Amino acid sequence: MRKFLLPLLFIFFFILESIFVQSLPAEMFNSERILVPRFLMIAIIFLTLYGNRNHGLIYALVFGLLFDVVYTEIIGIYLFLFPLIAYLTSKVMRLLQANIVVISVVSLLGVALLELCVYELTFLINKTDMVFSMFVDLRWLPTLILNLAFIIIFAYPLKRHFEKYALSLKEE
Repeated sequence: MRKFLLPLLFIFFFILESIFVQSLPAEMFNSERILVPRFLMIAIIFLTLYGNRNHGLIYALVFGLLFDVVYTEIIGIYLFLFPLIAYLTSKVMRLLQANIVVISVVSLLGVALLELCVYELTFLINKTDMVFSMFVDLRWLPTLILNLAFIIIFAYPLKRHFEKYALSLKEE
């Protein structure tokens, strides 16, 4: 049963992002701002840093492909970016002290990098005509604030769960 808990957790975060977008539209706040939940990416980063790096990269690859297939018209953006950001955060954490505050900041930076890369790639292939300053104001900053709130609420439970997962891997 425990070996099914991790995939179920990631499937839950994958579905939660969609539910969040549908149930909390930006018009609710009388705003044009776009709130993009990146709960799955945060969970992948936490798995990569607290759990097992290889498992984190595999989950990033699988859910990046799933994200592309379900939500985007272009296959490959998230398939490439999820594992890349998970890998980069694991390399950055080798240089920094691994406590929950630092990992939370690094995961927020990973979300920021993901959003910037997605914007730049969609701008490059002419899927968006939003200028960068408008992107920062309408999408990037609200997204970072939303995901910071998620990290504040869920950082400790994710840390504990992935540490238990890493411990159970060592016992096997």
